[in-house]
Amino acid sequence: MDTLRQARDAVAQEQWAEAYCLLSGLDAARLTPDDRAGFADAAWWTSRVEESIDQRMRAYSGYAEKGAGRRAGLMAWLLFYEHQLAGRSAVAAGWLRRARRHLGGEPECVEQCYLAWVDTEAAQERGAFDEAMASARRMAAVARRCGSPDLHAMAVQAQASVLVAQGRVAEGLDLLDDAMCSATAGELSAFFTGWVYCLGLQQCMACVDLDRAAQWTEAAMKWCEAMPAENNFRGLCRVHRAEVLELRGSWPRAVTEAVRTCEELLPYERRMAAEAFYLIGEIRRRRGELTEAEESYDRAHELGRDPQPGLALLRLAQGKTEASAAALRPALAHEGSGRLERCRLLVAQVEVSLALGHLDEARTAAEALESLAGEWQRLRGTAATPLHASAASAGGAVAFAAGDLDRAQDLLRRALDLWLELSVPYEAAQVRMTLAAADRAAGDTEGARMELRAAQQVFQELSAAPDARRAAALLADVQRRRPGGLTEREIQVLRLVAAGRTNRAVAAELVISEHTVARHLNNIFAKLDVSSRAAATAYACTHGLV
Repeated sequence: MDTLRQARDAVAQEQWAEAYCLLSGLDAARLTPDDRAGFADAAWWTSRVEESIDQRMRAYSGYAEKGAGRRAGLMAWLLFYEHQLAGRSAVAAGWLRRARRHLGGEPECVEQCYLAWVDTEAAQERGAFDEAMASARRMAAVARRCGSPDLHAMAVQAQASVLVAQGRVAEGLDLLDDAMCSATAGELSAFFTGWVYCLGLQQCMACVDLDRAAQWTEAAMKWCEAMPAENNFRGLCRVHRAEVLELRGSWPRAVTEAVRTCEELLPYERRMAAEAFYLIGEIRRRRGELTEAEESYDRAHELGRDPQPGLALLRLAQGKTEASAAALRPALAHEGSGRLERCRLLVAQVEVSLALGHLDEARTAAEALESLAGEWQRLRGTAATPLHASAASAGGAVAFAAGDLDRAQDLLRRALDLWLELSVPYEAAQVRMTLAAADRAAGDTEGARMELRAAQQVFQELSAAPDARRAAALLADVQRRRPGGLTEREIQVLRLVAAGRTNRAVAAELVISEHTVARHLNNIFAKLDVSSRAAATAYACTHGLV
């Protein structure tokens, strides 16, 4: 069997590394347009994107010379897409015009689905949702009539995207699951399986649906690992896996995945690699590795990713509060942020404003978060999302700073419940720290101690050293300040006794038995080395317990 036949067999079997090696060694004069197209695919799957573009242009020229309009149109569309991903919009527009010219006059064919997809995205971007949905449905109908499961799945996903953009989020996500199931069930070719996974995961994260993103990320990565080593989708799916792992508190695994993502994506997909560098910066900042975090944020910025709000929070950790506030302002003024990114910016603004003592600014940011969460609840039909948890966390922190302890405790407990339900441990531990301060201010020293101890344990498990040290110091302070070694319940009993309550009245107020009150009093007398209610009352007065 000669080398060209071997190369064609390798392409047919999607053995891309072998196909690339064989085709690279052949005399270019022997290659047909079909060979060039296979060569382009092999180069793409082995992360040689510029070489892929070169070979695809050669394939296009060959098809165009032969008058093969459908094949020439497909090559032109793929060139449009690759140049668009690379940020070369003018070149991309030129290839799209060529694709339209080649395919516009053809009878109905599956290649026309690609044009319908572009029409869908363009109409959606303009806010012409009826037009966008009509294009997506036309794409699905053509794909179905032409017998293409690949493009039918893409059409379903396009419809899901339109529904989400239109505000019909629950419907859109249900339809998205349908498209993702096509990939999971093995109904699609390898290229479209990866494409559906990547677009679907982006949509899940944009919709702040952490649980859905986690489930589909696992499915996507299982598929990636089952593919040959030259699977070009691994880095694209892996960046979303790293995001989920970071939120779920698996920081070592998140860093490992993010580093691999950078290695896999830097040669051809700099924007996604920038997201991975930013995520590494976030973990390093929380661990107290401030110099390394700044390096990661700088790298993300070089690759085109705004390093906010992470960089602003880094400046805050460095004690540069004014610089932190200044860094946030341009990002906050930018209206193009997605919901999750906007949420993170507003959360950071609350933290920075409170650090500066600007309570009104913090309150405004917290109210914006609450509005964002309310809008999302109307669209999603649920109040159990990261947006709601963030809004409750920020609102609780502002209420505490304003001295409204009842509202602060209520909001912070709601936030804690949500973060725990969402399995986001770092944010839950941060809420516990604020809740501990509110509990302590309200006189619930035992509650403060329990929250601090729980927070400290999480910070230690995450290796979030600065937070762990802060929690340990506050916990030691709480334990030192508990007078006479009394428990929180004993302090409650002593306060009521000092206020002149009888044992029966104390029992009724605390909803315990008189026998239990008597036992607490005996313990109090023993710990304080006093023998009467009067002496215990005097101790309470001198130690600020009344």
